[in-house]
Amino acid sequence: MTARPGVFLDRDGVLNTPLASPHGHRPPWTVDELVIEDGAHAALQSLHEAGYVLIVVTNQPDIASGKMTASDADRINARVADLLPVDEIIVCPHSTDAQCECKKPAAGMLLDAALRWSIDLAASWMVGDRWVDIAAGAAAGVRTMLIERAWSWKPTSAGLPAPDLVPATIVSDIAAAASYILHADAPQSIGPRLP
Repeated sequence: MTARPGVFLDRDGVLNTPLASPHGHRPPWTVDELVIEDGAHAALQSLHEAGYVLIVVTNQPDIASGKMTASDADRINARVADLLPVDEIIVCPHSTDAQCECKKPAAGMLLDAALRWSIDLAASWMVGDRWVDIAAGAAAGVRTMLIERAWSWKPTSAGLPAPDLVPATIVSDIAAAASYILHADAPQSIGPRLP
């Protein structure tokens, strides 16, 4: 199979709206709390039609901590897949203490998907709203795009971002991200998406 370009997408804060919590923001813990961002479907549809493989890569440590169940996480992701034209949703359910290779800022989820979907990493993008997304994209060798939020550069369970960590570009939302990607890659002939 010929390698194709992909767009790796964080979920919470990119495709759906995080919820306010005493500690800042949190992901939805039940499907009833899921709210898809305005413009997300049209944005992803435009990327899909342009031939990109769309892979959601999401850290969900609340599964490990017991704040949500794995079955609730599955239901939320199934609903996201019903509402948005994505090819796969990959979840890291681990805590930082597990020291897994899949939790962003590690690149495991991206590298695994690239192998299975025959994705050309050099022609691909990572779109996220936190520094760990940008770090994971950089580690995987894809171009990076930050949807900047108030929490984007704050410490996470992985610590602080490296001082030299900089996304290739910064945008305001998923619609702007898709528009930027399509414009930036316009000279390339990506070709139609294979079934």
